Amino acid sequence: MVELVDEHGAVTGEMQVGAAHTAPGTLHRAFSVVVVDDAGRMLLQQRADAKLRFPGLWTNSCCGHPAPGADLAASAARRVHEELGADLVDAHAVGTFRYRALDAGSGHVETEFDHVVVGRLSGEPRPDPDEVGATRWVSAEEARALVDAGVTTPWFVDVLRIVAPHDADAR
Repeated sequence: MVELVDEHGAVTGEMQVGAAHTAPGTLHRAFSVVVVDDAGRMLLQQRADAKLRFPGLWTNSCCGHPAPGADLAASAARRVHEELGADLVDAHAVGTFRYRALDAGSGHVETEFDHVVVGRLSGEPRPDPDEVGATRWVSAEEARALVDAGVTTPWFVDVLRIVAPHDADAR
């Protein structure tokens, strides 16, 4: 289940995740985690080829949907552990954005009110291959180059826009 929200992020109901991603898409809460290191680099993941939506594209460290009524930080930490095999620490929310994107391959639609969370990992990542095809530590400039090359998820440009002003805060 996902939490349905209005354009301001206020809860309006709940729905099965698959139904929320069925065209034309229903606005729901999501989160995008950006893991940073002491050098200010971001850990990006390449979505596994088996992912239903936007497979094989580079994106932020981890994404997910908090269950209705669930704590955002706890949901982000749980999902980071599931996808990256390490614990999320020192996490804090840095902003939100709304986006809508059609995945031409699956026909599914992302219509999300996305919370951006920045944190660090305790330990080395051990990605789940069913979720993550590869990982890569990059600078903000390298991340922007991936966006410019057209090899990132549609939401990553907004994540990067929100995280970039917080680069100094994250270190």
